Amino acid sequence: MAKKRPQAKAVKPQISDGEIPVVGAREPCPCGSGRRYKACHGRAASHAVTELVQRPFEGLPGECDWVALRELVPAATVPLTLKDGLPEGVPSVTLATVLPMAWPALRREDGSVLLGLQNDTPSGDLSRDLADTLKRALVAEPGSPVAAQRAESDGPRLQDLLDPDAAFEPEVHSGFEFWVPDAESAQSEVAASLERANAAAIPTVRLTSVDSSYWCETPEKNHLRWVMPHPEEKLLDALARLHAAGTSSLGEGTRLVGSFRAHGLTVPVWDLPAGMGAEECEKPAAEFAERLAGALAVEEPLTAEERRARGGLTNRQVTLS
Repeated sequence: MAKKRPQAKAVKPQISDGEIPVVGAREPCPCGSGRRYKACHGRAASHAVTELVQRPFEGLPGECDWVALRELVPAATVPLTLKDGLPEGVPSVTLATVLPMAWPALRREDGSVLLGLQNDTPSGDLSRDLADTLKRALVAEPGSPVAAQRAESDGPRLQDLLDPDAAFEPEVHSGFEFWVPDAESAQSEVAASLERANAAAIPTVRLTSVDSSYWCETPEKNHLRWVMPHPEEKLLDALARLHAAGTSSLGEGTRLVGSFRAHGLTVPVWDLPAGMGAEECEKPAAEFAERLAGALAVEEPLTAEERRARGGLTNRQVTLS
């Protein structure tokens, strides 16, 4: 007879309902009930989710790279430029894919701010949630993380806070050592989180010949995942034209296997041979971009063969968010 799992003992709530912070769905509820957040105060939070914003990064410089860093890239950073400049005592603001302990943001001892991108957010508008976290990080005490909380429904979005003319140039890292100035002297919990994150990170490289295209290495084969800004239907038609013509690959041993949808944009995916590294992708990717531009310019309806190719590509399409 299977043993019953011991039930978590409820403890006296430590904070009132009005002060419950937002945490990960599987984490213990901060109210002290002993239940997971999603089964406790997270229920009310789920009902408070605002209408989903399909393209939360629309209008920001580098929208495609925002999507890639949110969904594809394990370790990367980007300097952010604020419309109104940096507040006194804040030397820099940096976007990071992930922060230690899954913190939404961190105000470092020197006053600089790290803003985490891949955290769960409590509403349907990722841009508004990130802007709220950023605003609170700018005034947080140096040396302290910033907790998640629900943003005001009429609060600012990233588009309101960031300079629309500033460059958005991600730097992809092999690990998460950028978390701390000196990894060897990091606190034990941060060091443990750093070790776990580094062990799980998939090697990833951003191509330089084309925009928003990321090579990654997996045990069995490598992949190229390319976030594209074109309208979905027009892009799928263009990919179908190339696929039907036998020109959708990136060279021998490569194959366009489909696409997925993330934050309102389409991300075609290619399988690559295990020995094909990021450098070997640069020239084929640039050549493909030229073929794609030509296919996007075609106005004629798809042929029967192209429609079959399109059906094959869309049958393998999924939506991440």
